[in-house]
Amino acid sequence: MSWKRRAEGAYHHGNLREALIQAARDLIKEKGPAGFTFADAARSAGVSPAAPYRHFRDREALLADVAREGFQRFEAMLATGWNGGKPDAMTAFNNVGKAYLAFARAEPAYYAAMFESGLPPDLSPDLRAASERAFGMLRTAADGVVALLPQGNRPPALMMSLHIWSMAHGIASLFGRGDGGRRTLPMTAEELLESAMLIYLQGLGFSQKPNRT
Repeated sequence: MSWKRRAEGAYHHGNLREALIQAARDLIKEKGPAGFTFADAARSAGVSPAAPYRHFRDREALLADVAREGFQRFEAMLATGWNGGKPDAMTAFNNVGKAYLAFARAEPAYYAAMFESGLPPDLSPDLRAASERAFGMLRTAADGVVALLPQGNRPPALMMSLHIWSMAHGIASLFGRGDGGRRTLPMTAEELLESAMLIYLQGLGFSQKPNRT
């Protein structure tokens, strides 16, 4: 298929925006979020260098849309891990951590656009909203676990969710990612995160099977 026919197909089917996002994802996976230009994305999508301006102000806006889409998928995976706190809050909490690692492994291009592109969180309202909804799943999980402690001994759920986010993100970025940046470990990334979370939760006063009071 010629460049002209591919470009015409993109316009004809109304999928230019999606084609550019997919092209950006492929380029991020190959070269990293800083390794390609707006023109590279257009070329990869099979359209003229001017065509992307129909949907995106510049390369940064295209990256922001990739990141926004990534946060939406991320939120869905975290929500699946939490599963409404079932079968119990502690198990579901650990499953949220596993979902974090699974996303980093399965979606390295999205992960890089979301966390490694240097995009300002407030670049667009849609990006900000998508990232906050994803973080909201961590806050929901923390709320569910904090409720297992006696009222007077509960740590702030926001603080706890930020701690867990930092822990899961560090392990995912160093040891759990799905690209060439993964470091080797003598155990799985999931085992490392599970043990770290256990130590952290015990430090806050949780037992392995806490009881409601």
